[in-house]
Amino acid sequence: MIRQETPDDHRDVREVHTRAFGDSERVPGLVEALRVAEAALAPMSFVATVDDRVVGHVLLSATRLDAPRRIVDVLSLSPLGVVPEFQRQGIGTQLVAYALAAADSQGVPLVFLEGSPRYYGTRGFEGAGAVGFRSPSLRIPEAAFQVARLSAHEPWMTGTFVYSDVFWAFDCVGLRDPEA
Repeated sequence: MIRQETPDDHRDVREVHTRAFGDSERVPGLVEALRVAEAALAPMSFVATVDDRVVGHVLLSATRLDAPRRIVDVLSLSPLGVVPEFQRQGIGTQLVAYALAAADSQGVPLVFLEGSPRYYGTRGFEGAGAVGFRSPSLRIPEAAFQVARLSAHEPWMTGTFVYSDVFWAFDCVGLRDPEA
């Protein structure tokens, strides 16, 4: 079952991301900060449950598109996490579909993410660079920079994707070079 996250889920969501990403600080901290960040669009946060246990989570948070006509409020889908023992069962796919439907119902024109094109390409996303968008960071591989164009999208809505300050503060933009 997929439903909106409640405050009672926060501890479980932290555990989902700690286990899914093998990191107890950066991604869970990002989620906590995005929940309370002031933004033009309220975050949308959903959990997947199995037998009343939270096993997955997805967060949509406010970002912007620097388009030629004006700044456009858009969303970023990040993070998406499912606890390891429930991965490869379609839970992440259901969370993505639910999140995109929720964004579309709110009139959001675009949802961006960084992720595997093999995974997200079959779940409503396409290469953002190929359809007129510029990445916010040189550390994002071109194939990983993706967008879902929703029903409110208009052809003039192209330009540079801009993450909120929270993503930069938590160093959650692009890949890190372990050799650097």
